[in-house]
Amino acid sequence: AGPGSYTVGTMSERFDCHYCRDPLQGKKYVQKEGRHCCVKCFEKFCANTCTECKKPIGADSKELHFKNRYWHDSCFRCFKCYTSLVNEPFMLRENNKVWCSNCTAAEDAPRCKGCFKPIIAGDQNVEYKKMVWHKDCFTCSQCKQVIGSGSFFPKGDEFYCVSCHEHKFAKTCAKCKNPITSGGLTYQEQPWHSECFICSNCKKQLGGKRFTAVEDEFYCVECYKECVAKKCAGCKNPITGFGRGTSVVNYEDESWHDYCFKCTKCARGLANKRFVCHNGKIYCAECPKRL
Repeated sequence: AGPGSYTVGTMSERFDCHYCRDPLQGKKYVQKEGRHCCVKCFEKFCANTCTECKKPIGADSKELHFKNRYWHDSCFRCFKCYTSLVNEPFMLRENNKVWCSNCTAAEDAPRCKGCFKPIIAGDQNVEYKKMVWHKDCFTCSQCKQVIGSGSFFPKGDEFYCVSCHEHKFAKTCAKCKNPITSGGLTYQEQPWHSECFICSNCKKQLGGKRFTAVEDEFYCVECYKECVAKKCAGCKNPITGFGRGTSVVNYEDESWHDYCFKCTKCARGLANKRFVCHNGKIYCAECPKRL
């Protein structure tokens, strides 16, 4: 925008300055609102004040105006980067400061949680719970490597890549000592990978199945019967501890299901009762007298 409200010229006729009454013939003058005045009086009484430098905008200066505000053309610069805004797009912001479009976009852009610089249109970014980062600023709190758009685990105000989270927070398998990242099971208050909690003989997974623990080894029902369980001296079948045969009778080097431990002669059950061993056979207290 230009002056618009006054004209500048050199007086050829005889006029006196409206303010100081000095003759203007042959001198430079300014005409404003029908009045003629010398350049000095114009700056003193009529000139607009520059919004930026607060000094009068003289008749010899180029003037720009916008919404009843005036600037020297040399003062019409971006408040942030000082780029001249003559013939450039601009925005009038708080305190009557003019900003170029680039600085306006940067100022209004969200700030990166990592570097605190603006994230402008076109920047790759990561958003999480109303927070935003440049993609390269979103890093693991432990190893400081860029997570970017990869998987991560939040812990309070910190973020961890999968690898660091496993080593720092994940439970460790009682068998292989590696982190358990998902699934798994617990036995005697210790965590296990499902693939590590297996039968020592057939290697089948035991999660959710019946099994027997023998010292530090685990066996499924079938393998325990076949490979580990003692054989009943009475019925010759494995003593598994499952089902009907949960109680066991042990005598010297032999074992019986409680229901198999009975008198050889009268078949009376002898579990928790007095018995007599004669010629390697078990009898109730009465039957040996009848032999």
